[in-house]
Amino acid sequence: MHTLRRSGARVIAVLFPGQGSQTAEMASAVQRARPDLLARCREALGADPFERIGEGTHMAQPAIYCASLAGWSSLSEISVSLMAGHSLGELAALVAAGAISELEGLRLVVLRGRLMHEAGGGGMMAVGAPLPEATKLAERFGLAVANDNAPEQVVLSGDESAIGAACAGAKAAGVRATRLSVSGAFHSPAMASAADALKDALSRATIGEPRIPVLSGVTATPFDDVRARLVESLTSPVRWREIVLELSRRGATRFVEAGPGRVLSGLVRKTIPGADTDAVVLQPAHA
Repeated sequence: MHTLRRSGARVIAVLFPGQGSQTAEMASAVQRARPDLLARCREALGADPFERIGEGTHMAQPAIYCASLAGWSSLSEISVSLMAGHSLGELAALVAAGAISELEGLRLVVLRGRLMHEAGGGGMMAVGAPLPEATKLAERFGLAVANDNAPEQVVLSGDESAIGAACAGAKAAGVRATRLSVSGAFHSPAMASAADALKDALSRATIGEPRIPVLSGVTATPFDDVRARLVESLTSPVRWREIVLELSRRGATRFVEAGPGRVLSGLVRKTIPGADTDAVVLQPAHA
């Protein structure tokens, strides 16, 4: 499926992407690498998520989950020391680390995607500024910091009208700002109803200890209470920049992206200039 560059004795951290990382070829790639998982996903949704991925997070999240585990299945020959997932990527990371079974993870990601879709309302914007400056902008317009992705890439969430005003205000101040094509104010208090329902489902889920440390987006440290952190992640900001720095502090010298696309690889290099990054290239079925 994909051959990674040999890494010698380098300490490898595997990264699992979140929503927005989808690629055109990932559906065919999942059919090639993990037809069993795709069949289970179709059964759970009553539909093919790849055919309806543009409809919203309820289809996009299960699709990316399947693509991420398809990518992970090609990494059996490398020795992994650390893991992290961006937003929904945390579920794929916890499955890869052995804390949650694939089918339990699929059930949770299908529910998570549906709950976030139903919570809906609001929007998100990307700001090309450091966290302190982006935080001031958020406070000025009544928004929440949703993602601290890189030294000068922060995402804000909130009411649609406030997002529009904040975009205009940022641009007037000479700050890059872009409204994102999403269906809700994710990683903000607007997701409280989704968090409550996910908490109930997680209380019944079978969850063990990860075999490999997985860093939480809520704390930027290894998961302690998996259930609590997954619930909190819906309404808390993703501390991705801090996660990358913590992975490096813990010895990571190479970062391998397991899911579709190369979004996280780019964020790693923005946070640690010159970082050694690689990504699984999902090959379509006809390759």
